[in-house]
Amino acid sequence: MLRPYIDYKFESPVWRLEIDGLNDTILVEIRDPNDKKVFFASISLKSGKVFFDMLQTEERWLTGIEAAYDGVLLLHNYQSETGPAHKGLTAIDETSGNIVWNNYLYAFDHLSVNGPVIYDTRIQPPRLLLADVKTGAIARPYEPLIDIELNNHLVLPGVVSPDLSPSLKLPVSPFGNAIYYLEHNNLRIVSLHSLILGALQQHLYILEDMNIVYEDLLNDDIQKLQPESFLIHKEQLIYLKNKSELKVLTL
Repeated sequence: MLRPYIDYKFESPVWRLEIDGLNDTILVEIRDPNDKKVFFASISLKSGKVFFDMLQTEERWLTGIEAAYDGVLLLHNYQSETGPAHKGLTAIDETSGNIVWNNYLYAFDHLSVNGPVIYDTRIQPPRLLLADVKTGAIARPYEPLIDIELNNHLVLPGVVSPDLSPSLKLPVSPFGNAIYYLEHNNLRIVSLHSLILGALQQHLYILEDMNIVYEDLLNDDIQKLQPESFLIHKEQLIYLKNKSELKVLTL
């Protein structure tokens, strides 16, 4: 039977997950909507070690994860409380949680194989620039033929018809019109919803041949159908339980 080697429960719901594929670190954004506080966590996908789990910045609420690259977590701020536009970057060491650099004038565009691509929010139209993630210094202008998009090694499940369910011989019947399904290393990973005694639930199953080698109840008594609930990074299955518990298994 499979068992999680990371099973970590946060105090508030997880808002976003980001993976630094170069360092195999998972970064977590946790939001407490009642107190309007945001926290950040960093956990090694290699060892399961928690580097930090309730890190806060000076900005208590209007900040969030932008990207993670080569040991550095990039956070963004917002141009205003009412709009979605991002402005400003804060770089944090993924191991220590220390701030590496700040820049309140630049904004993030995307992540390339050579580092983050950013732009000066004061200049229109935007001129894309390649930044040194360790220092925040501008390395050179962005070159699309060289600075191609970084492969994050993430695999998401596909959607299959509930008609597949009988062949899987699962202990519950699917509710809704979709099952999330993925095959990896001779394993079949399935996520689906069920309606039991009027309660909507979300389940995760891992099957080897026709045998269930792992199962978990992801969400209990939820109000609506949830989107895909798991992903694979290299050889690890990553998912959230009850929106606040991070679990990782090696497949």
